[in-house]
Amino acid sequence: MTWLDQLVGENDKAVEGLLEKQNTDPASQKFGGVPDQFDIYHPGSASGLIQRFTGSYVSPSSGYFQKELLVGRMEQAIDFLLMHQHEDGTIDLLTTNFHSTPDTGFVVEPLAVSYFVLNKNGQQSTLPLQQKIREFLLKAGDALAVGGIHTPNHRWVVSMAMARINALFPDQKYLDRINQWLTEGIDIDADGQFTERSTSVYSPLTDRCLMTIARLTGREELYEPVRKNLDMTPYFIHPNGEIATEVSRRQDQYRAATPARYHYPYRYMSRLDQNGLYGAMAQYIEENLGAENLSGDLIYYLEMPDLLQANPKTELPTNYRKHFSVSDLVRIRRGNWDASILAKNAALVTFHHGNAVLQGVRMASAFFGKGQFVADSMEVDAGKITLLQTLTGPYYQPIDPELIAADGDWEKMPRRQRPKSEIQEMFYKLVVEETEKGLTLDFSAEGTDAVPVAIELSFRSGGKLIGTEKAGHSEDVHFIKENTCTFQSGKDKILITGGRKEHEWTQLRGALPKIEGSSIYLTGFTPFQHGFSIERD
Repeated sequence: MTWLDQLVGENDKAVEGLLEKQNTDPASQKFGGVPDQFDIYHPGSASGLIQRFTGSYVSPSSGYFQKELLVGRMEQAIDFLLMHQHEDGTIDLLTTNFHSTPDTGFVVEPLAVSYFVLNKNGQQSTLPLQQKIREFLLKAGDALAVGGIHTPNHRWVVSMAMARINALFPDQKYLDRINQWLTEGIDIDADGQFTERSTSVYSPLTDRCLMTIARLTGREELYEPVRKNLDMTPYFIHPNGEIATEVSRRQDQYRAATPARYHYPYRYMSRLDQNGLYGAMAQYIEENLGAENLSGDLIYYLEMPDLLQANPKTELPTNYRKHFSVSDLVRIRRGNWDASILAKNAALVTFHHGNAVLQGVRMASAFFGKGQFVADSMEVDAGKITLLQTLTGPYYQPIDPELIAADGDWEKMPRRQRPKSEIQEMFYKLVVEETEKGLTLDFSAEGTDAVPVAIELSFRSGGKLIGTEKAGHSEDVHFIKENTCTFQSGKDKILITGGRKEHEWTQLRGALPKIEGSSIYLTGFTPFQHGFSIERD
């Protein structure tokens, strides 16, 4: 069975589920829409239905090939969209954005590519459907050509949507607006990260947007930032096939995620550039995730069938230490284990051994309610990685007489205007060194004495801890019984050597809330120095 046939088969399964979920009650205001788990009908779900149904309708290997049932259901979906499209051409994202230009862009893209594929397929029975899609797209295009955005990637989403509409129904206003957004420049740094650093969501989305704009408008220079991001991403892959999300500035930060959204960009760019690394990444994603997780890409291969041809492949990197200086990140991988060391981030260290995941090592002290260790700086040399932070805790003197509020209102006399005194200091330091099987971590906290300290090692839910004892105050809080303990998930294990317990206060005042999952704590008081190791077992 070809890869295309596998995608079609999985798309058919999605079609079957959508046929059951779609509202088919003509008396309902939600007629033609698709509810989410909360019974909310989002326009994006209706456009996604049309994309899925188009993929099966035009594919000869599909069980729904040229079935009129799908045409009727797609007409119901586009009627739903037309009913919920505002006079200004926009739609709502009911969870947060209303009369939203960027969310209109997200809806336009699947509709435009579906229109292209249906038009190319040439079935007379889909002409009324195509006409309704055209009506929606042109009205949406009026909004896209003038509307605003919220986030960096929204610029490229609305530009991609306009590029797609312009490719179908040319109008100079789309190109003019795209050029206006592109004049701001592409937000990619020297590491290969876009502004949002969202490795599992918005980076691959931005890649797709820029690729599409480049292809449809002839702006080939837009492929270059895509290449920079695709060159970086293999160094963010965990041994279990997940992608590192620690540096993200969006909702995927710290979440377990796959590189699924990168599949189409790697397929496309491997074909364009005949690049072996890109081809290997596309194959790796296919082998690890399968067609069941990638069938949403089907419409792009129906749009451009040549992307399914064989591509060159090279070996993927699995043995490296890479410093991404702009992101304040060091990534280490040695075969079946890998680690991230981060500044400007509360999760100072993460460690993966197969499916055993230490999702974050954090440290905090009870220093004036602001003692979470988030390193100000990172020093990297051949032997070690050092994270540093300095904190101060002042007291405040009476405010200058001329600044006293006549009514004695405290809020009118802010602390920043008061002289400081008795300033306390705290100096944090973490030195990370690599061993044959993992890392050693050497923490210190000093400057003000007798301050409670707690180091948190948080493990992903689903595994088990061996060699620990539970704290009396919480089910998921543990201390090391003797000097070593193990976290095991399936056959994979992480060994921690170097326990310490001088107190049982783990949720210190001012510290971030405990991460979900089982956590081990190492505790003490300043001046505090403690070293321990994290290794595959």
